[in-house]
Amino acid sequence: MGSARRDFIKKAGVASLFLSSFSALSSFKPAGKDKPVLKPKALQPGDTVGIISPAGAIYESEPYAIAVESFEAMGLKVKLGAYVKGRYGHLAGTDEERAQELNDMFADKEVKAVVAMRGGSGCARILEKIDYDMIAANPKIFIGYSDITALHMAIFSKTSLVTFHGPIAASPWNKFTYDYFRRILFDKEAILLENPRDCGDNLTIVKNRIQTIASGEASGQLVGGNLTVLTGIMGSQYLPDWEGKILFVEEVSEAIYRVDRMMSQLQLAGVLDKIAGFVFGKCTDCSPGSSYGTLTLEEVLEHYLKPLNIPCFFGSMIGHIPEQFTVPIGIEATINADKGSIQLVEPAVV
Repeated sequence: MGSARRDFIKKAGVASLFLSSFSALSSFKPAGKDKPVLKPKALQPGDTVGIISPAGAIYESEPYAIAVESFEAMGLKVKLGAYVKGRYGHLAGTDEERAQELNDMFADKEVKAVVAMRGGSGCARILEKIDYDMIAANPKIFIGYSDITALHMAIFSKTSLVTFHGPIAASPWNKFTYDYFRRILFDKEAILLENPRDCGDNLTIVKNRIQTIASGEASGQLVGGNLTVLTGIMGSQYLPDWEGKILFVEEVSEAIYRVDRMMSQLQLAGVLDKIAGFVFGKCTDCSPGSSYGTLTLEEVLEHYLKPLNIPCFFGSMIGHIPEQFTVPIGIEATINADKGSIQLVEPAVV
């Protein structure tokens, strides 16, 4: 009798644990759902920007000098993070150091914008170490791309702060890139993001063409970033509610079969069934890979996106490219898949 009773209690305990876990999961809502959007203040000449290294390390000194000089040319002051030149293997410091640097920059009243020095990898490692309540209490511009996608998704999901997928501090900062950065973050424009239509010496547009996957217009909040990084944190608490969103992604140096795998993950996770529109930026240096035979990138995208019956296009100036848009995450926008345009419905800063 004693043994049977112990077995019963053990089984009852397991059942209770299962039911409580199921209850918690069924009541879970994605972080950031139903919160009002929090906009940062616009930049002004004389403001201080803080440069941090939340991901990979940079081993040469010249990129830092170029970054500082670029922001000074914009009329801004620069404050380097305490660990911006740190190193821990391939990372720019330990997880604790990189998280602390980000937290410190948001807490610093002197700093009006926080800019990632570069991408690389490692941002997902620090998501649990970020002080999201403090960031919400000190909203400011945060910008970067590539691996910085993990931070964009986490900050927006946890705080509803609008962040910016755009140039890193080590970017070339050419006229095209700076123009969109300035008009959105300094001038508060609700801007139209549309690829240049200059034919050059050609009879038609050859460079930076748009490919329409499915025609039409759609409106919703812009969310997204690097495809690898985005799918890498799938299933975590650091992603937004996808319902009605305009999802944009970009990729670099990935074989097309890997892009197919990641698009499949978006489909299986139910993301593609919820969004209102889809924009694929640039897939820079995305080769067929070493396998025998391959689908083209166009075939991969059409396979996953055409059945959705939502506006989709490919080729926007978003990604690992010298000339790139600054794209606000969390701002309402309307995409036109036939023109390949993204029209911001409202300014991204106040």
